[in-house]
Amino acid sequence: MSSAPSAKSSRGASASRAKAKSKSATKNKTPTVGFVSLGCPKATVDSENILTRLRAEGYEISGSYEGSDLVVVNTCGFIDAAVEESLDAIGEALAENGKVIVTGCLGAKGSVVQDTHPSVLAVTGPHATEEVMDVVHSHLPRPHDPFTDLVPEQGIRLTPSHYAYLKISEGCNHRCSFCIIPSMRGDLVSRPIGEVMREAESLVKAGVKEILVISQDTSAYGVDTKYRTGFVGGRPVRTRIHDLCKELGQLGVWVRLHYVYPYPTVDDLIPLMAENKILPYLDVPFQHASPRILKLMKRPAASERNLDRIKAWRAVCPDITLRSTFITGFPGETDAEFEELLQFLAEAELDRVGCFSYSPVEGATANDLPDAVPLEVREERRARLMQFQEDISTQRLEARIDKELTVLIDEVDEEGAMARGPGDAPDIDGLIYIPEATHLQVGDWARVRITDCDVHDLYAELI
Repeated sequence: MSSAPSAKSSRGASASRAKAKSKSATKNKTPTVGFVSLGCPKATVDSENILTRLRAEGYEISGSYEGSDLVVVNTCGFIDAAVEESLDAIGEALAENGKVIVTGCLGAKGSVVQDTHPSVLAVTGPHATEEVMDVVHSHLPRPHDPFTDLVPEQGIRLTPSHYAYLKISEGCNHRCSFCIIPSMRGDLVSRPIGEVMREAESLVKAGVKEILVISQDTSAYGVDTKYRTGFVGGRPVRTRIHDLCKELGQLGVWVRLHYVYPYPTVDDLIPLMAENKILPYLDVPFQHASPRILKLMKRPAASERNLDRIKAWRAVCPDITLRSTFITGFPGETDAEFEELLQFLAEAELDRVGCFSYSPVEGATANDLPDAVPLEVREERRARLMQFQEDISTQRLEARIDKELTVLIDEVDEEGAMARGPGDAPDIDGLIYIPEATHLQVGDWARVRITDCDVHDLYAELI
């Protein structure tokens, strides 16, 4: 399930809703579009692209149904819980507003949306900015006002101003048996490296302090183009993840990698982490440890090589933080193979782990595998895995006590500041609490000493 990161270790691929803030109305009513964004960071980037086009063409964006001329709902359709949440969101938008355009992954799952909500104006799949805009134009003609046509160079974003997601490719070449992402988003299509770097540079100019690199398969960046040479600032640079990270590492901001398959080429990134060019952090979707289950999943790499690779990474960069996700109760998984997974966790000593029980997603080839595991067994194994990993994660956090870190401030209230360090990605990892640091501002850098920890979070004092 590399397409969607888990939150606080156990949320799995659950979607999160983000709504754009309302803009002030003009004297004459400006066509207004309400927007609801669900799903993973890749869906968030799709939402940002649509919002940027809407604002560039002069539409107002609203965070409420009331007063909106129509509503766009960007959906998630990866697992059953996400499908249900998306369908509920569409139903709510129809009830509150009546005019709804549906886009995103759920739109690529046949006629699910139309069968449930036949009154929607239109349905598109993911990564469909042009199709969404065509529908908007047909139901809400584009306004002509040069004052509202202006948008920031970096476009409209749904993330806080101090960090942003940078999507470097679309689609995936893998055919994992539990996943339907390729059927919704297609094969891997890498963005030109010059285009990616121009976007990254504009984000930094806008004040972004942390860039989170995302895609369906980040380490495969450039495979589809045979690592074609592009141009960055007039210099030839190959379309390859190592070369991209080297360029991003010169921007003077944090660079964090997500959804990195454990290919041998990833080994080349670890020296960049050791040299502080990019953050010493990898989000690697291992999914399981049993060679037989990995083969049934059609996943690349075997558990033995993964353990060797983890040891090698830590030898080069001892401070590296490793996050991963796993599936329990995959069809055919035996008690012995589940125990093998627990043994892998004991040896790997991963810093952060997310887990969800197997969900038979409609259209996934894994549904046809024999020996389905009962739901209660799947859930029981998930709970056991998370409890087993809890001690490991806590020990990894305890090892940070008394260490000094540079942190990025995410939030400040009357009790102090909440920050993240190099080992903490937003929304999916823990926080660093700094009591009484009320004078800090969101987006500030701070230097702290870690004083304590609990199961998920760290506590620190300013130095």
